Amino acid sequence: MNKLHHFLAFDLGATSGRSILATLEEGKIILKELTRFPNKIVRVGDRYYWNIYSLFEELKNGLRAVGSEKIKIESVGIDTWGVDFVYVASDGTFLGLPRAYRDPYTDGAPEEYFEKISRKEVYELTGIQIMNFNSLFQLYAASKESSSALKAAKNILFTPDALSYMLTGNKVCEYTIASTSQILNPRTKEFEAKLFEPAGISASVMLPLVMPGKIIGNILNSIQVECGIGQTPVIAVAGHDTASAIAAVPAENKNFAYLSSGTWSLMGIEVKEPIISEQSFNLNFTNEGGIEGTTRFLKNITGMWLLEQCRREWESQGKSYTYDEVVRMSDSVEGFQFIIDPDHPGFANPESMTKAIAARCADTGQKTPENHAEYIRCIFDSLALKYKYVLNCLRQVAPFEIERLHVIGGGSQNRLLNQLIANSIALPVIAGPSEATAIGNVMVQAKGLGIVKSLSEMRSIIGKSVSLETFCPKDSEQWEEAYRKFSSHYK
Repeated sequence: MNKLHHFLAFDLGATSGRSILATLEEGKIILKELTRFPNKIVRVGDRYYWNIYSLFEELKNGLRAVGSEKIKIESVGIDTWGVDFVYVASDGTFLGLPRAYRDPYTDGAPEEYFEKISRKEVYELTGIQIMNFNSLFQLYAASKESSSALKAAKNILFTPDALSYMLTGNKVCEYTIASTSQILNPRTKEFEAKLFEPAGISASVMLPLVMPGKIIGNILNSIQVECGIGQTPVIAVAGHDTASAIAAVPAENKNFAYLSSGTWSLMGIEVKEPIISEQSFNLNFTNEGGIEGTTRFLKNITGMWLLEQCRREWESQGKSYTYDEVVRMSDSVEGFQFIIDPDHPGFANPESMTKAIAARCADTGQKTPENHAEYIRCIFDSLALKYKYVLNCLRQVAPFEIERLHVIGGGSQNRLLNQLIANSIALPVIAGPSEATAIGNVMVQAKGLGIVKSLSEMRSIIGKSVSLETFCPKDSEQWEEAYRKFSSHYK
């Protein structure tokens, strides 16, 4: 692997996206951000959409940036958020903009759907955590609206696959992004025809699955000329951003849990086969696709959303804090004064997050935070305790002993929270890489081209390429007492 290899990763989130140039040399990977761009939901009347054409233009801007670098890239890969999709007509054109998962048209859809196929049967067929914005319920909600796009669709493409199609002219359905939909059976790795029936459509709208690492095709000649690049293949990476992130966990063996820490927190384990049982159904855990046919058994948890909304509120009042200031403020406050469940429905999208937190504290017989530092410490303590709760649930079903927790993503840079998590779960916490999604995207490209051979080799390279920090548990008795309070009143 002494040869220099260059790759381009497009990492698109629900608020922003980036193009990242990656260089792989002598068993190490280096990243360079080329472009960054907003990804805004477009509201038209009472409907909410993603502007996929604007995103396509940003992909081309990233390709132009590569062209200006005078570097020959070996491939391109795209990862995005999950569940959303585009309707494609028989002539290959898109039937309008894709709806955004935050569109309220799915409100109440699961309950109506379960009148036709029971909640338990849906879970047994898919192993997916019930969330109203899942693709299954989006299709059902579209049928309730008598959507002309749904009726006319020959195919459905999930967001990263739709963008790859725009670059190459070739349509695929990548496994990890399809696994977020709640219409895919993780045991058979095929779409469940029965689940499409309540929406009045056939499972034939879905393309056959391809696994991460599949070469989709070369970038269209017209785009090569427009962007000043040569012939370049697009690879179906782990199209779901979380799947790409988990591929970048620098684990040495299987005995780990992971926490992808950002606006959402996703905590889980990596297993060879899906875990679908009465117990996992009651715990409402999800089974999503991973690299090399693995399953990501995990739960979605509200993460830094609470803090982000508080900071936005304070900024509107003329007070802004850097991330370092936030950490110092939290560390200045005595812990365990205020404990909330981060996943309480009142925190989903309140007009005022600080008022919602204060109200929840008052409703549970606690005093309320009096200053910004106390709100921040409330959030950090409560997240650490919620992670312990979810980890305990994982331990009930994991086929191996969990020995450590890998924290990846932007939240891995929060040293205070990492220490609080280690204290709470009484296990070592290994923090990093913060750029897990982009790194996972790139390493799957390298695997698809045969430059690396396996997931274990990918993780070995990643471990040598990034700086990791280990946090060991402290103050176990205090945290056990706080957890007893949390688990009895606030979970």
